[in-house]
Amino acid sequence: MTKKIGFTSIFLLGINGIIGSGIFLLPGKMYQDMAVSSLLVILFASFMVLMIALCYAELASRYSEDGAAWLYVYKAFGKFSGFEVGLSIWFLSVTILAAETSAFLTTLQGVIPALKDTMVYNLVGVGVLLLLFVANLFGTLIMKLLNNISSTSKLAIIILFIVVGLFFIKFDNFSVFLPAGAHTFTSISKDFAKALSVIFYAFIGFSFLPVAAAKMNNPKRNIPLALISVILASTVLYGLITFVCIGILGTSLSGEILPAAMAFKQIWGSLGYNLIIIGMLVSIGGLAVSFSFNAPVIASSMSEKKLLPSCFSKKNKFESPYISSLVTFGLAMILVVSGDFMYLISLSVFISFLHNVPSILAMMKLRKKDENIGFKVPGGYTIPILALASSAYLITGFTLQIVITGVILVLIGVLLYWIQKRMTKKETTL
Repeated sequence: MTKKIGFTSIFLLGINGIIGSGIFLLPGKMYQDMAVSSLLVILFASFMVLMIALCYAELASRYSEDGAAWLYVYKAFGKFSGFEVGLSIWFLSVTILAAETSAFLTTLQGVIPALKDTMVYNLVGVGVLLLLFVANLFGTLIMKLLNNISSTSKLAIIILFIVVGLFFIKFDNFSVFLPAGAHTFTSISKDFAKALSVIFYAFIGFSFLPVAAAKMNNPKRNIPLALISVILASTVLYGLITFVCIGILGTSLSGEILPAAMAFKQIWGSLGYNLIIIGMLVSIGGLAVSFSFNAPVIASSMSEKKLLPSCFSKKNKFESPYISSLVTFGLAMILVVSGDFMYLISLSVFISFLHNVPSILAMMKLRKKDENIGFKVPGGYTIPILALASSAYLITGFTLQIVITGVILVLIGVLLYWIQKRMTKKETTL
């Protein structure tokens, strides 16, 4: 019931945690912003993510405990900083879980028009989350099984799409390197930042891979290796999928909601369209499985360090933190019913900024302590500085509304920390 996860399953968990709705739903938006040069945006995003992931890899090689980003910041800067980062990454995981559920239902509308009705949409969304909640109650074993099935199925559909699609590419479709309105450096830079903030969502799940470290075999070795492998594999797949979409659809790709499905429709008609829709559903569902596994673990690990009420760390006989799961899925249901997919994507990327930067700084501070370190990023502080610089550039692509929402979340965290501190102090006095 509590069998630990080996390297293969860790790698597949990472693939599931990254490849989801993003690469299937966002190429049309990227092409609208940057045309064919959106391929360069993917390369830049992957470079940026790799710099940040290398910092996580070094941090992950130090600790075998659950928690990831919040744990690293807690070790480096203390309880308050750890609490703020922990709360942000927990809320991020809930937001992504809601976003992927929304993306799943949006994709499903392509074959079940009844889901366009708001009431039906909301009921099915809540039902999907309830099923994931029940699966979570059975601990690591059933989640590992669901993750492996969805990961391997997802990769099979993606490889099929790439291999078949390469034979139907029209190279004339690559003639529009930049969109028509991109005449100045300022406009190009602005569009590049917008496209970058969109595609970054497709990589955002990498930081969650170390969350359940205590449930993995030899995490100090396997997590760093898996992080780097997953980023490189995802970059290749993202680049090829976008390349095929551009090569088949050309300028009609701009703004397309289901680009991969529409591309395959031109090859195999409705059969191709439905096949890719199924692949998208498996892919998006797989990412939802991954985040439904990680999110409750984050809250539980914070509770174990007395940063959240002790009830959040209560576990059933399958070692599943059922109170954390209940709260996590309850929040996700609220977001699915009331949230907007594109807004949730933007909010997710901004929240990731709020915990990536402190994690990089934590890596730089903890670098002075070499004990128990299994992996050390080469080049001194060059890579963490590049990671900080790229993260700072990413923030230029956010709207004022997203920034304000992020600030409000930080302030809510301050209030919750104060309340929890008062409660802990009162319990100690009694």
